[in-house]
Amino acid sequence: MENPIRINVFKNGDHSKSCVLSLSKSSSFSELMETMACKLDISTVQIMYNKQGARVLDVDVLRDDDTVYVGSSLMELFAGCNGLARTRNQDFITLNIGGVHVTTTKDTLTKKEPGSMLATMFSQSEDNQWFSRVDQTGAYLIDRPAKYFLPILNYLRHGQLIIDDSVNPAGVLEEAKFFGITSIQPRLEQLVQLNVKPTDYTPLTRHQISLSLMTTPSNCELRCQGLNFSGADLSKLDLRNINFKYANLSDTNLAGANLSHVNFERADLSNSCLDGANMMAVKLVCAQLEGASMKGCNFEDPSGSRANMEGANLKEVNLEGSHMAGVNLRVATLKNSNLRNCDLRGAILAGSNLENCDLSGCDLLDANLRGANLEGCAFAMMLSALHMSQTLKS
Repeated sequence: MENPIRINVFKNGDHSKSCVLSLSKSSSFSELMETMACKLDISTVQIMYNKQGARVLDVDVLRDDDTVYVGSSLMELFAGCNGLARTRNQDFITLNIGGVHVTTTKDTLTKKEPGSMLATMFSQSEDNQWFSRVDQTGAYLIDRPAKYFLPILNYLRHGQLIIDDSVNPAGVLEEAKFFGITSIQPRLEQLVQLNVKPTDYTPLTRHQISLSLMTTPSNCELRCQGLNFSGADLSKLDLRNINFKYANLSDTNLAGANLSHVNFERADLSNSCLDGANMMAVKLVCAQLEGASMKGCNFEDPSGSRANMEGANLKEVNLEGSHMAGVNLRVATLKNSNLRNCDLRGAILAGSNLENCDLSGCDLLDANLRGANLEGCAFAMMLSALHMSQTLKS
């Protein structure tokens, strides 16, 4: 006696209408279609596909525990189960994001963030009812705004966050939270707090930089390259290791701030107040500091790292009482600056312009002044006498 086989039947990918049939190979194909229509409580079954997307035309091709999808027309079946079956067995799938069709791979949606909602959606077994949500082309429907979703999709593709100027980072952050893309959220929160785009030159506030500091891990570099902080009150903040290269910090209050190992290369700090700031191993190469107040600053690093102010513009700067032992001021411009009572032991001032500087009470022991312009300098009450070797051009 011939053993019957069992097949799993779904209507148009609609898992709410499904059944398991016991089928005898002696049954005709038309009888099978009628039985399916009856069991699924639908008017008629005229077409059948297997889960690989191949059309079934004969009972003999069915095997035990096969899964088939049925419909009343080819178009209906394609929109439901056939489009689903084919896309689920290919590397590429199509999403309908708020009316915008996007093609990607299942690995993109599941591998980088395995705990996300997207990974859950596209890594479930075939009985996951979510997969029935497809449009007429077989694309999976996701009711979210495409312009905020697409930066997240690109991030999942190549690991880089790229947001067009026309896209608000706050919208992208909400999508990241909705889909559970956790690795990108800290960076998006930082962008939202700063609310800065490449074309936005509105000065940032103390509140904005403070929020960024609180959300940035201590082992990560906060990059503020080229940003505008003009006029901001950043006094007494811990700004260690921040990259302010090319930033605008003119008229900024940085008094008492911790600026150790900060990169101010080519930044504009003109007319800023840095009184009492901790500037160990600070990098001020070619920075603009004209008219700044830097009284009582500490540039000395116990580890031996030198502050580098090579080529900086320090015209009319007040550095009175600053600890500057070992500082590199090679070819810097300090014309008309106040350096009274500064500790400049071992400082490199070779080629610098010290015209009309007040060096009264300075300690210049072992300082390198070779080739420096000392015209009009005041040397009253110096702690150590200058030697010819310190001032001769090499």
